[in-house]
Amino acid sequence: LAGHNGIGKSSAIRILAGLMRPFAGTVERHGAAGLIDERMALDPGQPLGKALDFWRRIDGPADNQADRLGLYDLLDVPVRYLSTGQKKRAALARLIGQQAAIWLLDEPLNGLDTQAARLVETMAEEHCEAGGICVIASHQPFVLEHMQRLELADFAA
Repeated sequence: LAGHNGIGKSSAIRILAGLMRPFAGTVERHGAAGLIDERMALDPGQPLGKALDFWRRIDGPADNQADRLGLYDLLDVPVRYLSTGQKKRAALARLIGQQAAIWLLDEPLNGLDTQAARLVETMAEEHCEAGGICVIASHQPFVLEHMQRLELADFAA
């Protein structure tokens, strides 16, 4: 999903996630969906390792992605002390743990440095190559250059 700020990309992602109702029509989703957005659903008071373990217990078994995502040395740090980029990478680790077929990524590269952004892109590509689906809302040219399919829409119209 591409477009300028305020066009409705985040609303579309939230509708696909089942967090908002569409104004008209219905949404059918075949398979579990996992979401990364600005909320990231990590308890700020918990150490990162416990926050991720909590999600692993809820969502089933998962490979430990902490080292690959540069989080291994942060597992004892409370989430509230993590940078925006670290929280975004932690949310990606949680998403991988959910084993959802559909990844809903709302501005997934915001707050990430170039290396972390490329890692997120690589992991999304791997998910799709393994048969998963990624729906990415972004206005960043770097993201848009690598899309297989690009949908431009004006949900406000």
